[in-house]
Amino acid sequence: MPSLTEPPYLRIAAEIRARILTGELAAGDRVPSVRQIARRWGVALATANRALATLRENGLVEAKVGSGTVVSASAGRKQPEPVPGLNRRHILRTAVEIADVEGLDAVSMRRVAAELGAGPMALYRHVASKDELVRQMADEVFAELELPNPGPDGWRAKLELVARGQWALCHRHLWLPRAVSFTRPLLAPNMMAQTEWTLRALDGLGLPMAARLREALTLHSLVVTTARSLAEESETELETGVDFGGWWLAQRKRTDELLDSGQFPLLKSIPEETVADLDGLFEYGLARHLDGFAVLLR
Repeated sequence: MPSLTEPPYLRIAAEIRARILTGELAAGDRVPSVRQIARRWGVALATANRALATLRENGLVEAKVGSGTVVSASAGRKQPEPVPGLNRRHILRTAVEIADVEGLDAVSMRRVAAELGAGPMALYRHVASKDELVRQMADEVFAELELPNPGPDGWRAKLELVARGQWALCHRHLWLPRAVSFTRPLLAPNMMAQTEWTLRALDGLGLPMAARLREALTLHSLVVTTARSLAEESETELETGVDFGGWWLAQRKRTDELLDSGQFPLLKSIPEETVADLDGLFEYGLARHLDGFAVLLR
């Protein structure tokens, strides 16, 4: 059962799922409609719709002409028996491996269960939903970054260390930036530990805690924003089968026409390799940001 800190749609989906698993709602029975959910739980229609979408994604309900949304024939009446050897960490590492190779969109409860040789419902003993799975996947990979205590001397060396460590994480797990939100941050212990470490790196600088938090979030944002370009390039290569070099060659004629027109002499002088150098862009952004932060401290 999701905790009270989880979004309302997950709590609603969990309650309906429990009724299905206990047999209170049998195969073919109608489940509450979007409007019924909205009235009963006092939520917006969009929230109610997302709760039903979560149940559909997990194979528990399906749309039936003339009957609305009903319990799927494949939905079990009882909580599935524990699968020998199946545990939370095994599930998370399998999901991470899928996302690393095929992207985050390829991850689903059904796909992870298939990789593990288990039924989808067996996963619900360990993970409440796909959203919960993605949250825990992100926390799992953030644990790969071990930050020393107390770390190198000086605030700048510490901030460089955590930023480059997170950049390396995003290189290994290109889907990670999509799992991070700044307006609705993950309640993920390993990620929170890195924020705590960053706040501690700013001890003794005379900054109020609000300014320290903004610095920690801005630093993390610099990493994630640049890393999203890494992810987008990887996804485009998977979808098209054309890497950046191949794409650039295909654009070469039009590019040469524009640059040789004389309208863009400065752009023409830029080395080609600079365009695709995201590592260089990250290092430049990190250095200029920390230069600016040093001015603030003075």
